[in-house]
Amino acid sequence: MAGVSLQDDTVPPNDATAPTAADVRRWQRYLADERAEAAVYRNLAARRTGEEREILAALAEAEGRHAQHWLDLLGADAGRKRRGSVRTRILASLAKRFGSVFVLALMQRSEDRSPYADDVDATARMAADERIHGEVVRGLANRGRMRLSGTFRAAVFGANDGLVSNLALIIGISASGADRHFVLLSGIAGLLAGALSMGAGEYVSVRSQRELLEASAPHPEAGRAVADLDVDANELALVYRARGMDEAAAERHAAEVLAGLGTTGDPGAPTRDDHEAVGNGMSAAVSSFCFFASGAVIPILPYAFGLEGWPAIGLAGVLVGIALLGTGAVVGVLSGASPLRRALRQLAIGFGAAVVTYGLGLLFGTGAA
Repeated sequence: MAGVSLQDDTVPPNDATAPTAADVRRWQRYLADERAEAAVYRNLAARRTGEEREILAALAEAEGRHAQHWLDLLGADAGRKRRGSVRTRILASLAKRFGSVFVLALMQRSEDRSPYADDVDATARMAADERIHGEVVRGLANRGRMRLSGTFRAAVFGANDGLVSNLALIIGISASGADRHFVLLSGIAGLLAGALSMGAGEYVSVRSQRELLEASAPHPEAGRAVADLDVDANELALVYRARGMDEAAAERHAAEVLAGLGTTGDPGAPTRDDHEAVGNGMSAAVSSFCFFASGAVIPILPYAFGLEGWPAIGLAGVLVGIALLGTGAVVGVLSGASPLRRALRQLAIGFGAAVVTYGLGLLFGTGAA
């Protein structure tokens, strides 16, 4: 498969001396991980079709060749089959059951962290393969991110906004000295107002983006005029130049279209992928409303069950903190970044907003409830 090296990586050990016990353990770990990674790609390929299936199958084959390298080095020391790392085994299981973009994003991080570049027993080809595998998986993961981007973005950020805004709201009101019923009522009002605002705003945003893309499409009657154009004047080239092509490329493409070698489609028109990346306005609005509400309800749960004062604030903070860590980790996984770092960043931002509003509540209120 183009872009995936499947060359023979089998080489003898670096010297004629017997490998140490530490070498054998390291090689056995590499062997187990290569087998587990090959299983991830095979499981993902089984749930895909067409080009993506071929790419994933080629990646699995390449990992198999890497595994053979370690088998050849180990020889009689290969022993019984070992299991790969817990992380890779979990990914293989997830790939088999879901085939999710999350698995590809995690595999991207795994390929990027390959130790082969610094290991004298791995070949330069293997280290290069792992680097290229990371880019191949990144490309596949990006396809999935594009398909998820519209509705998923609304869902994740809607939940996060609900968590942070309502936690800040109820903590600020609690600090002002309001009683439990008033705090609960304020939290419910904040939930409904925020969810409706988020849903409406997301619908307008996504719908406007789609309308801008549609406005860029060529007029439906324009294609019919091509057959009657003056070939010598070739005004069709002006269309392509207006769309961003340089003069030479525009003239060449227009000539191909007029000669019947190309298509009459406009190269500057929005594609199906453009629309998929933006998402659907109604689905984005519904997702944003539901996820904002699901996030905003968490801080008011302690008050709904009768708690008030510091016990309610503390429990609300714990619940929201767990949820913020979750949303941050999800964003981290999808972006191919560290889930822990993104989770902690999300937590710090959410709690920072809550601390500020608590301080404002103390400043303008009568003291903590």
